[in-house]
Amino acid sequence: MADALSVIPAAVLRNLSDKLYEKRKNAALDVEGIVKQLTVAGDHDKITAVINLLTNEYTYSPQANHRKGGLIGLAAATVGLTSEAAQHLDQIVPPVLNSFSDQDSRVRYYACEALYNIAKVVRGDFIVFFNQIFDALCKLSADSDANVQSAAHLLDRLVKDIVTESDQFSIEEFIPLLRERMNVLNPYVRQFLVGWITVLDSVPDIDMLGFLPDFLDGLFNMLSDSSHEIRQQADSALSEFLQEIKNSPSVDYGRMAEILVQRAASPDEFTRLTAITWIYEFVKLGGDQLVPYYADILGAILPCISDKEEKIRVVARETNEELRGIQAKPSDGFDVGAILSVARRHLSSEWEATRIESLHWISTLLSRHRTEVLSFLSDIFETLLKALSDPSDEVVLLVLEVHACIARDDKHFDHLIVYLVHNFRLDNSLLEKRGALIIRRLCVLLDAETVYRKLSIILQGESDLDFASIMVQALNLILLTSSELANLRDLLKQSLVTDAGKNLFLSLYASWCHSSMAIISLCLLAQTYQHASSVIQSLVEEDINVKFLVQLDKLIHLLETPTFAYLRLQLLEPGRYIWLLKALYGLLMLLPQQSIAFKILRTRLKTVPSYSFSGEQFKRMSSGNALSEVNFFGESQVSEHGDVSEDQRNMHNGINFASRLQQFEQAQHQHRMHSKSQAQSRLSSTSSAKEVQVPEEPKRPSPLPDMNRPPSRSSRRGGSVQF
Repeated sequence: MADALSVIPAAVLRNLSDKLYEKRKNAALDVEGIVKQLTVAGDHDKITAVINLLTNEYTYSPQANHRKGGLIGLAAATVGLTSEAAQHLDQIVPPVLNSFSDQDSRVRYYACEALYNIAKVVRGDFIVFFNQIFDALCKLSADSDANVQSAAHLLDRLVKDIVTESDQFSIEEFIPLLRERMNVLNPYVRQFLVGWITVLDSVPDIDMLGFLPDFLDGLFNMLSDSSHEIRQQADSALSEFLQEIKNSPSVDYGRMAEILVQRAASPDEFTRLTAITWIYEFVKLGGDQLVPYYADILGAILPCISDKEEKIRVVARETNEELRGIQAKPSDGFDVGAILSVARRHLSSEWEATRIESLHWISTLLSRHRTEVLSFLSDIFETLLKALSDPSDEVVLLVLEVHACIARDDKHFDHLIVYLVHNFRLDNSLLEKRGALIIRRLCVLLDAETVYRKLSIILQGESDLDFASIMVQALNLILLTSSELANLRDLLKQSLVTDAGKNLFLSLYASWCHSSMAIISLCLLAQTYQHASSVIQSLVEEDINVKFLVQLDKLIHLLETPTFAYLRLQLLEPGRYIWLLKALYGLLMLLPQQSIAFKILRTRLKTVPSYSFSGEQFKRMSSGNALSEVNFFGESQVSEHGDVSEDQRNMHNGINFASRLQQFEQAQHQHRMHSKSQAQSRLSSTSSAKEVQVPEEPKRPSPLPDMNRPPSRSSRRGGSVQF
């Protein structure tokens, strides 16, 4: 210090700490001249003494004016050193950097000014302090004082110029600094960081693209900034990097894909659009590198397909198609299980488009990697079954296609039908709302006969009789009305002619016994008219209830549809199809006379031509005399489609109709017993509740029979139908 005091006059030192800027400036010029002289003389010891004096007595002084003078003095000394300044930077720069955090904004301002002048002198030698300077500039960019910000901005521009022309700059050391600050929310800092990223990326010798994964997330984070200028700068930087990626032969797609997947779920619309655009380009460019990330990418794409913003939806769909078009193999790292898991998860999405694409992916995987998919079947099967209840018809149809693809194997086919019946049993609304759609579509995708045979086998042993009855009625209605089952109906019409028709009739018969009206419909369809008449005759009072009459009403209306056109045409030959006529009259007798169905059927029967009967038949029908079954057979000993002679009554084409009738009666007996048991349970529950509520109330008499029920047909076995 003594050396410094002997070199610098006291007046200069006094002016260096003066409150007036002009005096400090003049004193700094004196210091510059003194250092210049010492430099020429090569007296670096005294130069060091001068710098230490300026540092210790001025820049670290508690007096603000002293600190200001010390900073301007250090800058002046650096200018005086000129080319010799580099060897003294370790003394000069640290106190200046320390002043950037000074509480006095004017001191911070002069620190920027001092470092600016120092940097101009030393240029490239300045790089060794780059990390500390960058950290200081980052803080100053958000300074509360506008003048300090302005000064820091000028210094920042100079430092950028120095870095771009220097060959000593270490990008490896800089990246950790950048990464640490990328999630800062201050808009000034963000602008500062984007500025540095852009500048460094423009330097040919600096490979910023190789370090892009380290700060990519931060850039995407800036896309949602409230400042339009920052969003624009971040987007511009990202666009430049994406262009470089397209032109680069080597890119680390994997690490960046993870970032993009997360950003694709951002609540900010612009961020989502940019992320999904990048993903689209990555899918096209990434190739094998992205195979391990396909599941994550798909998880990002599927929600965007249903995005509220049309631009995002369009890009997401294009990306989805591009991704699905790539045929990767499990041996290449393609994780079928992970993809399936993503698709299954998004089957529960609230958005229909996402659910549809999830199903397309499952279908695609089944077609390409069937064995692998089936190994994960237990993980997705339950979800696929639940999807059958989806409110969207398109989703349900796609689910059925997936199920049909799975069910190509007998084991999985049985599994599907069993689970389907199970779900129908648990969820009546599914059967009511989706039953027809599901069954019809399955019959198209799979073999209709196989589907109906399997359903019949399951329902034949169904313990829940109420469900069995409802299910059979639903299947019967689908059979009678669906265009998809036309071939099945044609096959049933051959029940008395071909083995295939007979086998199908017998297969369905066992389960159709759960519903008397379904059996009657089946017999009419199979043209087993005599058996249809026998079934009608076998009905007892308990069978003819409201549910039965509702089903009968539906059947009468169905008889007027094209499905039963052949039956109506057969009425033109009543002498040949006597049992058909008897069956229809039997149904007519069961209908309430005031019902619309009664009037429809009676009108139809009135159109039956009388000339087709023999004279004796016409006479008997006109007179209203009863015709016994024997008389019918006697007058038409061999007739087609069920109207056979008496000695063939119980057996035709290998069908034992007497045994089938017994089977039907047994099934109906079970249903009657079940209904009585339920009625008794309800009555017991009601009685118990009344006894608990009013213990002293006397026992009520048994309720009177319901007089509104249809009349009993007690002569069902002994008598014949009156025409």
